[in-house]
Amino acid sequence: MSSIPIPPRRFREEVARTARLAAPLAAGHLSHGLVGFVDTVIAGRHGTTTLAAVAVGTAMFWLPMMVPMGVLMALPPSVSQLDGARRRDQIGPLFRQALWLALALGVVLFALMTVLPLLLAPMGMAASIIPGATDFILAIRWGIPAFTLYLAMRYLSDGLHWSMPTMVLGFGGLLLLAPLGYALTHGVAGFPELGAAGLGLASALMFWAQALAFALYLWRAPRFADLQLFAHWQPPRWDVLRGLLRTGLPIGVMVAMEGSLFIVTALLIGRLGELPVAAHQIAINVASMCFMIPFGVGEATTVRVGHALGRGDRIGLRRAYFAGLALVLGTQAISACMLLLGGHAIAGLYTADAAVASLAASLLLYAALFQFPDGIQTLSAGALRGLHDTRVPMLLAALAYWGIGMPVGAGLGLALGWGPRGMWLGLTAGLLVAACLMARRFLRSSAMMPMPDGGQATDAGKAAAGL
Repeated sequence: MSSIPIPPRRFREEVARTARLAAPLAAGHLSHGLVGFVDTVIAGRHGTTTLAAVAVGTAMFWLPMMVPMGVLMALPPSVSQLDGARRRDQIGPLFRQALWLALALGVVLFALMTVLPLLLAPMGMAASIIPGATDFILAIRWGIPAFTLYLAMRYLSDGLHWSMPTMVLGFGGLLLLAPLGYALTHGVAGFPELGAAGLGLASALMFWAQALAFALYLWRAPRFADLQLFAHWQPPRWDVLRGLLRTGLPIGVMVAMEGSLFIVTALLIGRLGELPVAAHQIAINVASMCFMIPFGVGEATTVRVGHALGRGDRIGLRRAYFAGLALVLGTQAISACMLLLGGHAIAGLYTADAAVASLAASLLLYAALFQFPDGIQTLSAGALRGLHDTRVPMLLAALAYWGIGMPVGAGLGLALGWGPRGMWLGLTAGLLVAACLMARRFLRSSAMMPMPDGGQATDAGKAAAGL
């Protein structure tokens, strides 16, 4: 493998650029993590049964949602590459097709969520959990089309190096969810007491508010005026959608592979009873919030790598990756220390149940173990998306998460009786293998990939130019 020198000054500049792009992204993702925090605290204060129901309902909701989220992640590298190649005229048509794709995905997921609760009993969920989990799923499904449309708009903005709306709308949604979710769950201020269903309904309303606000912003903002995003109506075009799906489907499968490792872990723990699943919900929510920072850096690295690819800059590819890696190692070190030293205090914020808090605090020690591999694998996956290298990483993810992580977790947690702690060791094993495989893949791909001549458009972008 050839070695490409990276000048120190340019590297520092790249770190600064990546940090400026990643900070609002990470903050926006953190706001989504805080949504989980708010849901968990509100449900925990309502009762252990409600908390367990929301934990299972949330897992069942996000498991299929990982696929459309990943599919639409094809948009930022495509937009960024077109921008880097100075082909901005192709971005508007591509975005309008992405909206059709997002809407179709939202409708399909809505239909799936309608029947998904029927699987809870056959999966062996505790009987006390099923009614609340069902109510949560059936309520939150009404916000799914809005959420997928919001993702398309967000990924467009992120791909153009403008991530501030992600942060602002993320925290804006949180300000709506917290009081509304509490009122609908506990039955205050004249609202009925809906329990877990109240949190699902509040989340659906938040998704619609965020989508409408983002559409209004893109329509009115001068920054996007030259793109004419909503200037024309265009019917769906399969040639454009095929280009997005060619890149996005492997990403969707890969994201689902990782996300489902955590989600299926929650569902398996749900077989053990209310206390273990409630403790797991607390610990996984804390770990998820820690994950939002490297996830934001990974998305920023996708954009920076895609921009370098559009310029035909091989050195820029590597520089963007190592700049992101430097940021991830720093942030994950902070997260690991926080989890190691403050686990009991953090768990106490979620619940007054001493048994639940104690088990959750012990699980946070395992979360500290996988902070570095989790950060490295998500950063490397983001860099690979910038190269439009998605098929092989999908297979690597399948091997790491389901060939190693899940068998280890299920073997230790269920077969050997280690419970939630064994399942979390499986998570750690899967993430460690994924980190090694993804990092190696990027270093090899970036060293050998032929550079476009003068900025080659993506398949989807080229098709969009003909609309």
